[in-house]
Amino acid sequence: MPAKDTYHDAVKNALIKDGWTITADPYYIIYKKLRLVADLGAERTLSAQRGSEKIVIEVKSFINPSFIYDLERAVGQYIIYRNFLEKTAPECQIYLALTQLVYKANFDETIQIVVDENQLKLIIVDADKEIISQWIR
Repeated sequence: MPAKDTYHDAVKNALIKDGWTITADPYYIIYKKLRLVADLGAERTLSAQRGSEKIVIEVKSFINPSFIYDLERAVGQYIIYRNFLEKTAPECQIYLALTQLVYKANFDETIQIVVDENQLKLIIVDADKEIISQWIR
C-alpha cells in the first residue's frame, strides 16, 4: 500500500465533518490486470428520492520544491484514475484534495487553465481546522 499523503487524515476528518461517510480508505480501482490505489472513497445520502453521491478522493500534499512537478503528477494521476473509474464505478466522481494554503499560493489564473482544460474537481481543505473550505466542480 502506498504511503498516505501528509494531509490524508485532515481531508478524511474534513469530509466526515461535512457529512460524508468514508466507505474505503484506501479506495481500490481494479480494471483487468490493473490495480490503482486512490486515497479515499466516500458517500453521502442526498435524500430518499435522489439517492446518494459517491466520490473518490486523491489527496495531494504538494510538498516538493517544484509546484509544477507536483501538479504534473497530480493531474496525470487524476486523469488516469478518472478514466478507469468511468469503466469500473461510473457513479463515482473523482476529486483532487489539496490544502487551502497550496490552493491560495499556486492556483492563480495561469493554473486555472489546467483546472479548466482537464475538468478537475477540487476539494480545498483547511488542514488546521480540518474543514472543507471550498468545493470546485
